[in-house]
Amino acid sequence: MVPLKKVFPIIVVLITLSLLGIIWIQVNWIYNASIVRREQMEQKAVEVMNNVREQMLARKAPPMRFKVDGAHIRPTDKGLAIDKYEMTNTIDLNVNVSDRFTIDEVQKLISGGLRKEHLDTTFEFAILGKGYFGNSNGVKMQSSGFTRMVESAGRDSMDYLFQYIPLLNSFEYATGETETLLVVQPKNNFLLLLSLGRMMAGGLLFTAVIITAFILTIRTMLNQKKISEIKSDFINNMTHELKTPLATISLAIDAIGNEKVMDNKEKIRYFSGIIKEENKRMNKQVESILQSALLEKNEISLNLQVTDVHDVISHTVENLQLQLASKQGQVELRLDAINPIIMADDVHFSNVIFNLLDNAIKYSKEHLEVVISTYSTRKSLVITIADNGIGMSRDTISRIFEKFYRAHTGNVHNVKGFGLGLSYVKAIVDAHKGKIKVESAVGKGSKFTMEFPQE
Repeated sequence: MVPLKKVFPIIVVLITLSLLGIIWIQVNWIYNASIVRREQMEQKAVEVMNNVREQMLARKAPPMRFKVDGAHIRPTDKGLAIDKYEMTNTIDLNVNVSDRFTIDEVQKLISGGLRKEHLDTTFEFAILGKGYFGNSNGVKMQSSGFTRMVESAGRDSMDYLFQYIPLLNSFEYATGETETLLVVQPKNNFLLLLSLGRMMAGGLLFTAVIITAFILTIRTMLNQKKISEIKSDFINNMTHELKTPLATISLAIDAIGNEKVMDNKEKIRYFSGIIKEENKRMNKQVESILQSALLEKNEISLNLQVTDVHDVISHTVENLQLQLASKQGQVELRLDAINPIIMADDVHFSNVIFNLLDNAIKYSKEHLEVVISTYSTRKSLVITIADNGIGMSRDTISRIFEKFYRAHTGNVHNVKGFGLGLSYVKAIVDAHKGKIKVESAVGKGSKFTMEFPQE
């Protein structure tokens, strides 16, 4: 089986490449969709202008009416008679299309067509004579902002749509005069994005889901890797912690079996004491593991009773005198709390104080100094345990209450344990509805502050 440490980087690289590939495909898909959508919008705009042209050409020019006065000579019995008459006639003249509409009418025709197709109604227009492209008549009609928009388009024509619609492509004047409707529209990127809203939202949503799944996968793998390392460390520590007392017990049993020792009661009593102490040591290690399992399942039940914190602290310090002596250590008690009574489980609370003091002893050099203080606030009792030990880094402080985590001890190589002590302390303090915090700096010692309610 390939170790996770070797497989993990490969999996991360493969997932990262897959994610980047999916994002690239999404971006290209949306980009191509935007091009197609813009072409569709521009085609609709062309169709709108063709409809406008048809409507403009459909309007007939006003007829020209005129009268003709005449006389008719006819013979009669009395001679020739002259009859006068008037004749009215109507002629359809080939009048300019621009003469058939006002600026407002053309504006309404174009904006109405664009609005009907749900297109941007921002535009300017002009009706151009042949001279606009040649040298005579020029612009026959234009909207108020036409010139300004054309100047803007001249600076960046790619952002504007120009449409030239011939109004007289089916007939011309005798002079060759023609008229062309020019419509200029800015390309509205916001409207384009709105038209692609659902598509982009869906793409972004699923991309976000994939990225989230990727992050969760990496986090899970990192946690699994971390758990695997913790498991290995725990097994190694447990093997070491149990192997030492077992070896000592084995040697003591062999010594008791020696004929010279069998007749010496003092030596038998001595070796029996060693076996008993080492057995207690193993039981303590097993008990800490069992307590950790119970904490994980939230199955520890507290037997709350009136507890004098000062008595517990004093008794615990007395029990640790031998360990303190091994480090040439001393404990200064500043028990200033006015009311040292809290409701606590005597066994678990004693273990909390013991574990904190035991850690102070373990993670220290020679000439250890520990200061234990208590003081009262309006609603709680505060306990501080400060030492001048090796201290902790910021990373260690952030992880100090994690199960199985053991701080790097620098030059201190004889620190033993499973990394369960402080996670147990945190769980018990929380179970008592208390709070605990740590202040520390490398080489300057550590300070644990606990606060327990007294309501």
